[in-house]
Amino acid sequence: MRIITINVNGIRAAERKGLFSWLKTKNADVVCLQEIKAQEDQLDEKFYPEGMNTYYHSAERKGYSGTGLYCKTKPDKISYSPWEDMNSEGRIIQADFGDLSVLSIYLPSGSSKEERQAFKMEFITNRFMPHLKKLQKDGRKYIICGDWNIAHKKIDLKNWRPNQKNSGFLPEEREWLDTLYDDVGFIDSFREINQEEYQYTWWSNRGQAWANNTGWRLDYQVVSSNLAGLAKSCEIYKEQRFSDHAPLIIDYQL
Repeated sequence: MRIITINVNGIRAAERKGLFSWLKTKNADVVCLQEIKAQEDQLDEKFYPEGMNTYYHSAERKGYSGTGLYCKTKPDKISYSPWEDMNSEGRIIQADFGDLSVLSIYLPSGSSKEERQAFKMEFITNRFMPHLKKLQKDGRKYIICGDWNIAHKKIDLKNWRPNQKNSGFLPEEREWLDTLYDDVGFIDSFREINQEEYQYTWWSNRGQAWANNTGWRLDYQVVSSNLAGLAKSCEIYKEQRFSDHAPLIIDYQL
């Protein structure tokens, strides 16, 4: 099973940059999209890939947030989050296939202002973590893909030292991921296979970040413990740019 996740930073912009032509060559079983920044009535047939079942979860606010899924096999069920504020921002969409669930998630960013950082921490600590603990115990298999807006370790961003006081690499955010992996038992599939340095999925549009590979690894495929060892190959695709994020491709032996 091949799963691709990408924050498209505007699906219409990504389409103009060739995203859909590229997807045709990749033969993914599921594609998880974040930050589509579009309502469905703004999307024509170009945004409904042939041979895929397409589902979008747009934010109420135009040009903001939103997630989507392209699924080769028709899911048994599509659902959203249990939280009204997350649904109004279109941040979580889930497809169920038998005993497997694949989610596309776009966790809030805290980089714009302090209030949004407080909102992010409230959500991941008080609501998302208890929810993930329940998922880990419910007997289903989970692959949770998307832009988590946190770089986990020093290896996961180029300039870790000056960024320790910035949203996305704050000690409390990194500790939250430690808890998710070490205590709750979820697994960072990419790091199961690839422990190398300089593996980034996002580059700022400022300065020469892309040219100098001054990036962050913010995009993940996180799996429940019952999928340990089933990720077989992974790639961060960087030959073309569709967005300020790169697609993360992982093949699973399911």
